[in-house]
Amino acid sequence: MNSQKEKNLTIKNMVKTFGKVEVLKTVNQEVRAGEFFTLLGPSGCGKTTLLRIIAGLEIPTSGNVILGTDDITSLPANKRHVNMVFQSYALFPHLSIYENIAFGLRSRKINPDDIKRRVEEGIEMLGLGAMRDRMPDQLSGGQKQRVSLARALVNEPDILLLDEPMSALDAKLRAQVQEDLRRLQRKLGTTFIMVTHDQDEALVCSDRIAVMNEGQIVQCGTPEEVYDYPCNKFVAEFLGAANMIKAKRGTGGVETDIGFFHLDKMPDWSEGLITIRPEWIKIRETEPEQNGVLATVEDSVYRGTNYDLFLKPGNLRVRTSAYKHFRTGDKIWLELTAADLVALGE
Repeated sequence: MNSQKEKNLTIKNMVKTFGKVEVLKTVNQEVRAGEFFTLLGPSGCGKTTLLRIIAGLEIPTSGNVILGTDDITSLPANKRHVNMVFQSYALFPHLSIYENIAFGLRSRKINPDDIKRRVEEGIEMLGLGAMRDRMPDQLSGGQKQRVSLARALVNEPDILLLDEPMSALDAKLRAQVQEDLRRLQRKLGTTFIMVTHDQDEALVCSDRIAVMNEGQIVQCGTPEEVYDYPCNKFVAEFLGAANMIKAKRGTGGVETDIGFFHLDKMPDWSEGLITIRPEWIKIRETEPEQNGVLATVEDSVYRGTNYDLFLKPGNLRVRTSAYKHFRTGDKIWLELTAADLVALGE
């Protein structure tokens, strides 16, 4: 098969059942060549199953995996231009870092000179020069993760699959590796497809995010699109804190228990939910011209970079600057601007 670089990956009518359980329910999705694409969702939503089908490690019940113009659905895993990085890193404990990275190339009987060139490039790319002769048990979690990435990348795959690649790292290291991974992908231009349940990870790394729930992709878009304009309650709450307000459609806006609100985009329902992120609610000195709420502080939680205020009425949550401190019982004017209020679908 010819190399499929610069070719899109297409998932077509993908269904996977285990016994009577339908894990994937007619999934259709295109991943563009050279993008960092993330499958985001809770445990059991089907994201890892979909990744394993792309890798050739699971056989779909029905549907197709198409790379460029080639249908690779029935192609064995070792015949695909795809490599996978697992949660556990799966390094060989008896091999040095250099030999771990070279292992896949040796098993494919690549020319020794080519193996040396590729491994050296991988070691340099991932900053592993000082530990090339070490054994895996001498490495930290972050270093093992870089070795696992190098081992996959030296195979020069068209697509790199990452299954929860940062789950074993502590919070500080995870934040650093997220940025490293994003920079590496941009430098290489290789298609990365990552599975994660961590919304921060998805937002930092991705060109596009597909949010999955119960075997289906419920929304796909850029990080800004899925965070700023969630399509339903599940997406809004899974991608961070969100205020949910019951509403009835009225003339030029919606009626709620905490007041009448104008929206830039009116809902197509008569009754439903509107949402706004805590950081988008504005605190005002005086009553706003529209979309104002006079609220009372019920609780204040200090988070270092900001405070989270919990207010009545409406059980509203507001994120404020750490410089602005409010006490329980304080009354403040809030503005829920029309541009920041989003009407949710079902």
